[in-house]
Amino acid sequence: MATKPTEPVTILSLQKLSLGTAEPQVKEPKTFTVEDAVETIGFGRFHIALFLIMGSTGVVEAMEIMLIAVVSPVIRCEWQLENWQVALVTTMVFFGYMVFSILFGLLADRYGRWKILLISFLWGAYFSLLTSFAPSYIWFVFLRTMVGCGVSGHSQGLIIKTEFLPTKYRGYMLPLSQVFWLAGSLLIIGLASVIIPTIGWRWLIRVASIPGIILIVAFKFIPESARFNVSTGNTQAALATLECIAKMNRSVMPEGKLGEPVLEKRGRFADLLDAKYLQTTLQIWVIWLGISFAYYGVILASAELLERDLVCGSKSDSEVVVTGGDSGESQSPCYCHMFAPSDYRTMIISTIGEIALNPLNILGINFLGRRLSLSITMGCTALFFLLLNICTSSAGLIGFLFMLRALVAANFNTIYIYTAEVYPTTMRALGMGTSGSLCRIGAMVAPFISQVLMSASILGALCLFSSVCVVCAISAFTLPIETKGRALQQIK
Repeated sequence: MATKPTEPVTILSLQKLSLGTAEPQVKEPKTFTVEDAVETIGFGRFHIALFLIMGSTGVVEAMEIMLIAVVSPVIRCEWQLENWQVALVTTMVFFGYMVFSILFGLLADRYGRWKILLISFLWGAYFSLLTSFAPSYIWFVFLRTMVGCGVSGHSQGLIIKTEFLPTKYRGYMLPLSQVFWLAGSLLIIGLASVIIPTIGWRWLIRVASIPGIILIVAFKFIPESARFNVSTGNTQAALATLECIAKMNRSVMPEGKLGEPVLEKRGRFADLLDAKYLQTTLQIWVIWLGISFAYYGVILASAELLERDLVCGSKSDSEVVVTGGDSGESQSPCYCHMFAPSDYRTMIISTIGEIALNPLNILGINFLGRRLSLSITMGCTALFFLLLNICTSSAGLIGFLFMLRALVAANFNTIYIYTAEVYPTTMRALGMGTSGSLCRIGAMVAPFISQVLMSASILGALCLFSSVCVVCAISAFTLPIETKGRALQQIK
């Protein structure tokens, strides 16, 4: 039987095919990002130290801001000030804050968060101490304005915290930072109740400067943001920081080599108004402005209601006894009405309210999301401003103030977290800076509503606060981006 001849072409083709598949494949080296490293390392001892040190910036900021509320009655009496002059002190503090928020935000995105944080604390502590030697009202206003400029850089502490925290912990750890603001507020009120009646307001300012000076020393234990270092091309510094954190947390680094693109365009104002972020930016600005207006409105209105005893219209300006001035005539627009111990107690109780809703705020942020949680608390804030119009007892007033402080604090918690999360690394500090700057416009207007308009019409002032909160609630509900569970963006 004849066999079919083989086809050599086929054999040759198979040989060529086998030779082609035998060539070794070159594997690309593994790489990881800062986000991968932060998530792999996880939460640990470094983050606890970070939380305590960076969180303490809130203690210093609260003491410097709340200082105005407790010192206002004293300087009103000492320098025979009218209502608008007392309001101007707070307004100028926030004017300095507004201007330097943008400047510090730009510089932090270009030169580093840590450096700007350190400079802002040195600046604030220096001018705060100088304020205690102010020889006149004009000097007091100028020096407190300079303090406001320094305090505006404290938000870099929140950005450093945000950039080092793993995604699932941000919604829990950042709201807990409210504890530090509460501690600072309570501390300055407590110190004022003891120091002002005994050795005077100047010594209160000197004592209030001490925590900021101590914190400057503690900053050396916190590194520059690894995300910032990578964005500037300083990969070795970022890698060293991440390895140090992994060692401190007794964790491991991800396999491979740290590799992310160098971002030349950083801290550009135009990026905030880019089509992708335009709506978000504009609505965030409205919300920040409104929240600040409501927050400082509550603080100053509380002091004003207590100082003037305006509950239910029980006492008008004409009935307030004048004790200041050489003549002591009752026709003077100035008056001296110092806080009594009961007034300090009321301020402490209402201030404690800032932490009352914190557990619910944390649950809302993590389960309902940032947008819905913020819109709910803003709506409730509007309601309680209207309830403050009700003629009630002293206990009822304290109750309303307590809830208002709780709600406005929850609002600030949520918008701080949302703003830090929604922007990428290239413009995160600038986003926070511009938001903080717009926020201070609300804070600048608030004194004239709480300390001037409220003297003429409590109903008009409180209805204005309520209306602004309603606008903010709508803006929060319609924000285009939800950041719950979203990784921090490195580039836009």
